[in-house]
Amino acid sequence: MSNLFVISGGPGSGKTTVLAHLHEFGFRVAPEVAREIIQEQVRLSGTALPWSDRVAYTRLMLERSIESYLAHALEPGPTFFDRGIPDTLGSARLIGLTDDAFIQHACRRHRHAPVVFLAPPWEEIYKTDNERKRDFAEAQRTSKQLADVYRECGYEVIELPKTTPAARANFILQQLHLDRRTS
Repeated sequence: MSNLFVISGGPGSGKTTVLAHLHEFGFRVAPEVAREIIQEQVRLSGTALPWSDRVAYTRLMLERSIESYLAHALEPGPTFFDRGIPDTLGSARLIGLTDDAFIQHACRRHRHAPVVFLAPPWEEIYKTDNERKRDFAEAQRTSKQLADVYRECGYEVIELPKTTPAARANFILQQLHLDRRTS
């Protein structure tokens, strides 16, 4: 859908903070399903986690990403996503999942806007926490894999500048020729 915009990138690259600014500017934002899954699995003592059962985690991430896509697909105006369906394909490849045809099918069937914004790895802002346990080197590998996957899926990837979150949000709006909806 041409009104569903993705902000992707490796962990700790500032995506969620940029999305918070876009929300403050009056735009709809779809939260990152991966972080929600991790919080839910930890709360339930589940194993569908990136450091436990990565295959179950990937399948759950795809299912929830499609649900989020469908929930926002018919809404008028732009919606900004904290990661898109192709992020699941990138994640699957990072863990060595060899049967990813079902994810590729989902990527073809559920298309986001043709331009994807990639928050590059940025060591100065990178932090780990309870849901983000990967080191910076893995964040760099993740970012490269995601850029490759989005291009493979036919998206134009625009890298976000390493600047303040508000300036990054304004950069996105300028690229899309959108104005802030609130002051």
